[in-house]
Amino acid sequence: MSKASFVASLLTKGQMIEKYKEAGNSMLPILKSNQPVTLEPVTDETELKINEIVFCKVKGNYYTHLISGIRNKNGYIEYQISNNHKFVNGWIKKKNIFGRVVKIW
Repeated sequence: MSKASFVASLLTKGQMIEKYKEAGNSMLPILKSNQPVTLEPVTDETELKINEIVFCKVKGNYYTHLISGIRNKNGYIEYQISNNHKFVNGWIKKKNIFGRVVKIW
């Protein structure tokens, strides 16, 4: 099990994640590579908004990226996930969003 999939499983069980780190520069200048963040679990009751930073899985890859769009497709709400340089990773359902960033350290 990868670190990211382990974190996703903890969030799914309702556990907060303190000081999660992810390498990469795709979220500059909001997040630096390996800058710690606190993730709170996303539940059915969680209201997600555009420009929130979430921990999610898109096309088999885990990202800490932005919600850049929200749409209703065939009666299901979908979320567009992008980095901070406007690169779109894809559209996902809420079940693929495990946590949202509530603190940047």
